[in-house]
Amino acid sequence: MRRMLYGALGVAFGFLVAARPAPAHHSFAAEFDANKCQDLTGTFTSYEWQNPHGYFHLDVKDSGGAVTSWTFETVSLSTLKRSGTQRRDFENSIGKQVTVRACLAKNGAKNRAAAETIKLPDGQVHRIGQDVEGKFSEY
Repeated sequence: MRRMLYGALGVAFGFLVAARPAPAHHSFAAEFDANKCQDLTGTFTSYEWQNPHGYFHLDVKDSGGAVTSWTFETVSLSTLKRSGTQRRDFENSIGKQVTVRACLAKNGAKNRAAAETIKLPDGQVHRIGQDVEGKFSEY
């Protein structure tokens, strides 16, 4: 009897430990505005190759010469890999000029956007986000 009680308590404890909160995932439309997309050209400074989304950063000069740091979100790493984008594509771009087609954050967060495509220094264009504008064939 005691053995069954300990067994049941062990199973219940296991379920409690396994039931920890999972991080919430969001849709593109919840965070980004598909009607506010633009091209940004700048120096690729760094990246985070992580799930559930990758991130990378550009230093973008405005018309007055002021430099602003931007953060871009990509699709998941598995989707990047399936589309032919590899970690080394980002590694090889550090310190070089790239052009990103991206949609701005809805909440007004400055210098944050979801990337659709990136044109790498070698001229290759990679789709690294949702094709919300249906324009990927233009690149």
